[in-house]
Amino acid sequence: MPLKDILVYVDNSAQAPGTVAAACSLALRHDAHLTGLAVNQPPEIPGYVGVEIPQSAVEILKQQRQVALDKAREIFDDAVRAAGLTGKSGWSVASGRTLEALSLRSRYADLTVISQSGPEGPASGDDLADDLIMVSGRPILVIPYIGAPAEIGKKVLIAWNASREAARAVSDAMPILESADSIEVFAVEPRGIGDIPGADIAKHLARHGLKAQASKTSGLDIEVGDVLLNQVADSGADLVVMGAYGHSRMRELVLGGATRHILGHMTVPVLLSH
Repeated sequence: MPLKDILVYVDNSAQAPGTVAAACSLALRHDAHLTGLAVNQPPEIPGYVGVEIPQSAVEILKQQRQVALDKAREIFDDAVRAAGLTGKSGWSVASGRTLEALSLRSRYADLTVISQSGPEGPASGDDLADDLIMVSGRPILVIPYIGAPAEIGKKVLIAWNASREAARAVSDAMPILESADSIEVFAVEPRGIGDIPGADIAKHLARHGLKAQASKTSGLDIEVGDVLLNQVADSGADLVVMGAYGHSRMRELVLGGATRHILGHMTVPVLLSH
C-alpha cells in the first residue's frame, strides 16, 4: 500500500519546526496528504486542589494553552507553505490527554511523525514517542531533535533480527523502501537466523523488486544500539527501520536495550513498529 496519508504531531517545542519540515519532505516525495495535529491537553489538577484555584487562574491556564496551540499552528503553516503543500495538507486540534488523542488519530494514517525528546528529556518524565510506539498499532517515524536530512529514505538501514517486531517494521516501511536508492539489511550478533543473516529478508525484498545488501557484525562487546549507530555513520544511512521492544520495556529499562538506546541517541530518523 502506498504512503498517502501522513500525520505529524506538532507542539510549540524547539524541535517542532524540524519535525514538520521532515514530514513535509516525506509527503512531497510520496505525493501524500499531510495532517498536522496539536492536542489541547487540559492541566491535570487533583480534585482536592481544583476547588481552591480561583477562576482567574483557570482563565490564565486556558490562555496559555491557546497561545501554545496558536504557535503550533504557525509552525505547521510556515513549513507547509515553504514546501508548497498547502493544497495537500490540513490542520486538526484534538482535546484530551496527548497520548490517547495522538494514538487514536495515528490509527487513521499510514505513518505518524513525531519528535524525539530534547536533550533535557520530557518534562513529565514520560516519553511521548516511546509510549506512542507501544499503543498506536501503527508505524511511528521519530525525527531526531538535532534535525533530519533534506530527504528521508534514500539510503535505508534495516536493523534485522528476524523478530516479529522487525518483520512488522519492514512491512510497514515498504512504501519508503520502494522509493529508496539503497537498502542495507544489518544484523547484530545474529543467532539462529541462517548462515547468512539477513539473506532471507533480502530475498523477500528482491521479490518485490527491491535490491538489498545483507551484512552482519558479531563478537563486539558494546551495546547493540551503539553498533547500529556506528553502522549508520559508516554507511551514510538517512533512515533506520527497526522493530521496537522485542523484550518488555521494563526489561529494557533495567537491563538496557536497543530500542531505548536508539530513542535516546538517534542521529537520523528512525521508523519503529511494535
